[in-house]
Amino acid sequence: MNPNSSRLVALALAPVLFVQARQLRKVIPLLPDAARPWAGELAGPHPLRLLVLGDSTAAGVGAETQAEALPGNLARALGAESGRGAQWLAIGRNGATSGEIVDGYLDEATSQAFDLVFLSIGANDALTVRSRGAFRRDLRIILRRLRAASPDALILVSSLPAWFRFTSLPNPLRWVLYLHSQSLEATARRVVAGEPGVLMSPPPPPYGEDFFAADRFHPSASGYRDWVEFALTDSLLLNPGVRR
Repeated sequence: MNPNSSRLVALALAPVLFVQARQLRKVIPLLPDAARPWAGELAGPHPLRLLVLGDSTAAGVGAETQAEALPGNLARALGAESGRGAQWLAIGRNGATSGEIVDGYLDEATSQAFDLVFLSIGANDALTVRSRGAFRRDLRIILRRLRAASPDALILVSSLPAWFRFTSLPNPLRWVLYLHSQSLEATARRVVAGEPGVLMSPPPPPYGEDFFAADRFHPSASGYRDWVEFALTDSLLLNPGVRR
């Protein structure tokens, strides 16, 4: 099926999807954000300045601390590759769409310069069946404002979740989410291709046995570590500024 028709499919199945989503909210445990503070450092020379911006995964849901979530794992992976330390910061909110990042968090994210920005958005745009046009507009705004604030940064946009592998989700909800997320991801890849110094990570491999947290929806500490490993594939080789 053409992924461009994903919103029409969601509309046609709306009564069933609504019932399934309501039932899921009753049975999926609500996990907290990672504990504050959302800033930290990894000791080492010439520390890299790292920003994680986005939704629940920027908030570290599924891990106890941000050191166990995306920021800490990025810092350790980059440190092992470059021999440098890191100073990291996470900004975002559980449940935020790309539009909500623009409205509520982009000012803070662009108030200082970074060497690497990891952007994790799109999952909630898929969950709320936002249009490709709205997502495209918001992503461009985010990337261009990040670039203006950090002219030399590598900006790495995460691929969207592989919803078809979320066995906690029933069909047709799982199938519709995957269909629409593929439409949004194709849109994101076209946007990223037109922005210098911006990369998008490859689609995720099959999730490992320990990838998910207790809610079977967000990554666990192990899942965040696995995510960083596949998300950084080829990125270091393509950005000498992070390696030096």
